[in-house]
Amino acid sequence: MSFDHIFDQLDIRTEPFAICEIHGTCHVALKPDSAVTLHYILSGEGQITIRKQPPIKIGKGSLVLIPSLSSHEVLNEGARVVPGPACKPAALNLARILKSAPEEEPSASRLVALCAHVNIGLMGATDVVNLIREPLVAQAAEGSALLALVETLMHEVSEPRVGSRALIRAILLQAVIDMLRNRIAAEDSTMDWMAALRDPMIWKAMSAMLDNPGHPHSVESLAEVAGMSRAAFAKRFTEAYGAGPMELLRSLRIRKAGELLRNTNLPVKRVAETIGFSSRSAFSRTFEATSGQSPGAFRKEARAS
Repeated sequence: MSFDHIFDQLDIRTEPFAICEIHGTCHVALKPDSAVTLHYILSGEGQITIRKQPPIKIGKGSLVLIPSLSSHEVLNEGARVVPGPACKPAALNLARILKSAPEEEPSASRLVALCAHVNIGLMGATDVVNLIREPLVAQAAEGSALLALVETLMHEVSEPRVGSRALIRAILLQAVIDMLRNRIAAEDSTMDWMAALRDPMIWKAMSAMLDNPGHPHSVESLAEVAGMSRAAFAKRFTEAYGAGPMELLRSLRIRKAGELLRNTNLPVKRVAETIGFSSRSAFSRTFEATSGQSPGAFRKEARAS
């Protein structure tokens, strides 16, 4: 299966939810989210730090796709920039995350990021975006059409009018597609998940895990779904995806747990059982190791936000 065919089949949905506006040398801490988050930098310079990851440098035109359940911080480095127009996110039904350093003049420096949730479907499977294991980072090239769209985005969030939200979603969709194809062209190892989609037999096993991560899958049962022997499947899956099938299954289960904790009232023990954990304590340890928070703390903060 070619990459073009995969792109034709992808159903990419972006939902902008906030404008992150940071004045002065300071940062905004963002708690783990059950969804994959995209930050599109509209102005300023700084970095994004993610738990257990090296800092990511960002500037105007940067796109950073953060895997779900990843707590992170957006830092404004306080570089002197020409202040842009005042953003009006309320008119777009977006939240405004504002942080100002008291020792800095608000107009001295400003980093503005448009934040959105991203989901990717493929051939009937949902949450394909959860195959992403590491942050995806791209920088719009100087003079590129994509960088020019940053000006359009800035205008739409500053002077919203009829159709602004729809236009922002369309531009974000274009940005995500551009990011994916450029990372593939650069042979970025973080795109192994998409390369694995080209293998129809491996995709059958992936699709089964995506559709029902709580099912008692095993290497043997997934190999049967793929129509392969256990040894051949395990080797082929690891070579295609960059990690073993059980590692992917564990990741998908924890991400599904994040959704259930945020969107349902199921007790934590029941959430653990639903995603395939026989022990609440084992689930809680795994969830906290992934997100940095206990299931209860994650649910409380997710509900509060």
